[in-house]
Order: sequence, then structure tokens, then C-alpha cells
Amino acid sequence: MESASAILFCEPEAGGLRVAALTVLDRLVVTAHRAGCRSITIVCDGEMPPIPRARALGIAPVIARKAPKFSGQTLVASTNVLVSVSDLKRLLAEGGRLVTRERKLLPIGVLKKLEGTLAKSLGRERRVMAEGVAMRVADNFSARAAEVELWDTMGSSTDGLVDQYFNRPAGRILSKVLIHTPVSPNQVSVFATLLGVYAAWWFTQVEPGNHMGAIVGALLLQLSAAVDCVDGDLARVQYKESRLGKWLDLAGDQVVHVALFVGIAVGLSRAHPEVPAGALGVSAAVGVLIAFGVVLRGILHPEARGNSRVQRLIDATTNRDFSVLIIVLAFADRLDWFLWAAAVGVHGFWMLALGLQLYGRKTSAKEEAV
Repeated sequence: MESASAILFCEPEAGGLRVAALTVLDRLVVTAHRAGCRSITIVCDGEMPPIPRARALGIAPVIARKAPKFSGQTLVASTNVLVSVSDLKRLLAEGGRLVTRERKLLPIGVLKKLEGTLAKSLGRERRVMAEGVAMRVADNFSARAAEVELWDTMGSSTDGLVDQYFNRPAGRILSKVLIHTPVSPNQVSVFATLLGVYAAWWFTQVEPGNHMGAIVGALLLQLSAAVDCVDGDLARVQYKESRLGKWLDLAGDQVVHVALFVGIAVGLSRAHPEVPAGALGVSAAVGVLIAFGVVLRGILHPEARGNSRVQRLIDATTNRDFSVLIIVLAFADRLDWFLWAAAVGVHGFWMLALGLQLYGRKTSAKEEAV
């Protein structure tokens, strides 16, 4: 179903409860719109809870005191539910009534007509089990529980082990504070980049017999990696994803990587003159720029990405799990090992990724010809 209608029955008290800084009603309106509902009616005979995020996104629901008559598949719901976009899309495509994974009934489903109360009408529909967040939010206690479950879904498919078990949980502490402030995801992206560049500068502050600057730089780099998880959290939980934000995050990572390799190379050339740090640093930095070009090629030309394994390879290699290795090597004063590995490995990565892209494009062309 490409475009559908939705009728939301407002419960002012429950719909006004906040989950991660937005009212439950605000979240439901945005979720329904993203699931494909272009015509949204909110039935409310009292004071309606605020929906600032929906209005900021240009969503203009019709406000009515009585439910309009309708025919054909229509999403109907009470405004005291928190659900995911993917589950609503499935519900609109298949019909039925949504239930939680614990098989608890939710006041949301797809109907052809409304007969009597919402509960009575939904009672006749087949049950569709939710796969994402699906909760009835009736009071402050359930709102807090819903917020916990919502945050648990805010991870990224590109998260590595360090992101999953350290950076994301550490950054989430900051995320939960920032959602109540005017700070935007893009501002966090810029700050994370600046913090990463500052960390890279510390790697230059070493001298023979004293590598404390490298240790400080490694710890700051780990901090910047944790902060780098915050922008995505804020964007997803507040429905503030944007093309600019994606590019800021992607470009910022490359700036930090180049600055890091240059910083380590400068520091090594001062503390360990016997290491060909200059050549290794240039090789690693140039490799990052070429690899970035390969990634851009895949983004701008989807047909060149190749199969899903290629994309998983790129995702796995562009995370910051290596930050833990840098901490270990900084304490051991063996960052030359990392620079050697980076100077060689980054070129192997972009050549492999490009080769798989070209192979995937060739395979796709053959399939289209057939």
C-alpha cells in the first residue's frame, strides 16, 4: 500500500506522556506518516497534546471532534501506543491488529469500517505480532519502560563490538541529556570531528622517552568515538535524520582518520627517527582518501555497490573498533605497528572493495541482460 489513511483517537492524558522528549501522540503521527499514511485525522474532543516534531516535518493532520466515515483499508489507533515504522508498514500491507511479542493486544490495526467502539471493531481482526517496539503507554511507569525499549533499538547496523558494548552505551548517557536541549545531531557531528582532530594533535606531542601525549590522544580518540555515536542516536530518536547529517558524519570520520595518521606519523618521526613515519603516514592518509572515494562511489551509484557482502565489508571496516588497539599500542609505545598496518591495509581494503563493486556491477548487468 503506497498511500493510506489513518484515524487516531486521541487520549489526551496518555497521548501527552513523553517518551524520549516527544509526546506519544507526536511519535505516533510521525510513525504513521513514515509508514505511508498521507492522510491523518486526529479525533480529539478535548485539549490535544502537542505534536511539534510532526509539524516541523510538514505533517499537517486534520483535527476532528468525531471520527469521519471511511471505506477501504484504514489505519485506526488509540494514541496511547508506541510502535515502529516497519511494523506499521507490515500492518498496512497485510491488514489485521497488532499485538506485542508477549501477545498483548494493542489498540491499533487496519479496518475497512468502524463498527461501534475501536476495541470492538479491532476484536474481529486477525492478530499480527510486532517485531519492533510495541507498547501501550498508559502512565508514567509505562512511558519510562517504553523509553528504555526505544533506546535499545537505536543502534546502527554498522556498529562493531566496541561500539556495541562501550561507545554506544557511553554515548547514550549524553544522548539522554541532549534530547532535552536545542543541540542538534549535526552540531554533535561537528563536535565529534573537532574532538577527534584534537586527539590527533596530541599524538604529535611526544618525544624520545616520553609518549604521554600519545596516551592522552588515544584516550581522547576513544572519547570522540563515543560522542560520534550520539549524533545518530539523536537523529533517530527525534526523527531528525537528514542527508546533510549523513554526509557530515561520513566526511567527519574521514577527516579524523587522516588527522590521526598524520598526527601519529609526526609523533613517531620525533620520538622514533628510525621509523619511516613520514612515508607511512602519507601512505595511510592517501589510502583513506582513496577508500573514501570508493565508498562515495557506492553511495552515489547504488548499482556499483555489488552484493550485500560487499556492503557488510565496507560497514565493518569503516567503524572505529581500532580505537581500542590504538590505546593498547599507545601505552606500549608501539604505534609504529599500527601505522605500518594502516599504511598497507587501507590500500588492500579499497582495492578489495572496488574489485567487489566492479564484479557486482558486472553481475547485475548480466542479470538485467537475461
